[in-house]
Amino acid sequence: MAPRRAACLALLSALLWAVSGLAQTRPSPIPQDSKRGYIRHVKEMAVTVDDKAMELAAGAIIRNQQNLIIVPVTLPREGAWAAYNLNRDGQIFRVWLLTPDELARP
Repeated sequence: MAPRRAACLALLSALLWAVSGLAQTRPSPIPQDSKRGYIRHVKEMAVTVDDKAMELAAGAIIRNQQNLIIVPVTLPREGAWAAYNLNRDGQIFRVWLLTPDELARP
């Protein structure tokens, strides 16, 4: 009975390790037409991108490096490299905070 339990625990830990590895990858690709810049939250829906003042659109979605949706105030205080898309009004409506691997790509 004990060897069977040990085997089950080993299998369970291997599965958990594999799932955590998959969770760290970004399942949805960042669109090719996205722009890149260093984004910082200023207040409410106001951000700066490369020190230029910009606005987040109503319903803007910001995804962190783990592809989780975050609110603007949880952007890193010092700022972060990001890919972003603008709407027709010139407001930012999609943001992806870049991982080091994504930042290294052209």
